[in-house]
Amino acid sequence: MPEQEMQVEVVDDASTDTDVAALVQRIGKGRVKYFRQPENVGSLRNFETCLNRAQGKLVHLLHGDDKVRKGYYATMSRLFQAYPEAGAAFCRYGCIDENGQMLYKQRPEMPQAGILQDWLLKIAERQRIQYASITVRREVFEKLGGFYALTYGEDWEMWTRIARHYPVAYTPEILADYRKHPGSISGLKYLNGQHIKDLAQAMKLIQNHLPPTQRETTLKRSKKYYAYYGVKVAEQLWLRLRSRQVVQAQVKQALLLHQAPRLYLKIAQVYFKIFLYTVWR
Repeated sequence: MPEQEMQVEVVDDASTDTDVAALVQRIGKGRVKYFRQPENVGSLRNFETCLNRAQGKLVHLLHGDDKVRKGYYATMSRLFQAYPEAGAAFCRYGCIDENGQMLYKQRPEMPQAGILQDWLLKIAERQRIQYASITVRREVFEKLGGFYALTYGEDWEMWTRIARHYPVAYTPEILADYRKHPGSISGLKYLNGQHIKDLAQAMKLIQNHLPPTQRETTLKRSKKYYAYYGVKVAEQLWLRLRSRQVVQAQVKQALLLHQAPRLYLKIAQVYFKIFLYTVWR
C-alpha cells in the first residue's frame, strides 16, 4: 500500500545485536520508517511508543519474528468496513518454527467471517490471539488505554478489555504466522515459573472485565487450563534442559492453580520420565 494509506514503522527498543537502522534502510528503501528508543525500555513501554506514534485509524503491532501472509491487510480492512461497530478484528494464525516450518494451525473460532458471539467469556477463559493476527482501531486504544501491569499475558488482558467494550470481528482464514523459537521456552520467566505467576495475575485483572455472575466459573476454567499447560511446559523443559529444579518450579505453580486426580497423573508421568532417564542414562 502507498505511504498515504499505510504507515509502516520499526520501533527499535535499543537493540544491540545488529544495526537495525541500516537493515530497515536496506530492506525498506525509505518506505519503512525507523525510530530507536534512546535506551532499552522493555516491551510494555515499547508497545506504548508504537501506539503513540501510530497515525492511522487502525493499528497492527507486528513483532520482529512474526509475519503476515498475503491478503492480511486487505481482509482486515474489509472486516472493519463490513462491521463498523467492531473495535478489533483478527484472523486464525499458524505457528511456525525458526525455519518457517508449520508446527500447527490454530483451530477456528467459527466457520465463517463475522462478529464473534459470547466472545468476552471465551477470550477471558484463555488466550486465543497472537499479536500478529489482530488489528485494533486506534480510537479503542485511546479510549481504553494500552498494555500494562504485566510482561507476560499483557496481551490477553488487553484483548479481554477490548471484548468487554466492543464487538470483535473475525475471519477463519489463516493470514498470520506466529514464530516459536526453540530457545524461547527457556527464557527466565519459564525457568522459574514466573510465566504462570503472570498468567495468574492476568486472570485476576480479567475478572474485572466480566459480569459478576460469570467470574467464578471463568476463573476456575482458566486455572484448570493453565495448570495443565504448566505441566506440559514442565515436560518440554525437561526434554530440553534436563533440570529437575525447572520442572519443580512449573509443577509448583501449576498446583497452585488447580488440583485434580488427572492433573496429578500428568505430573506423575513427567516424573516417571525423569526417573527412567536417571536410571538408564
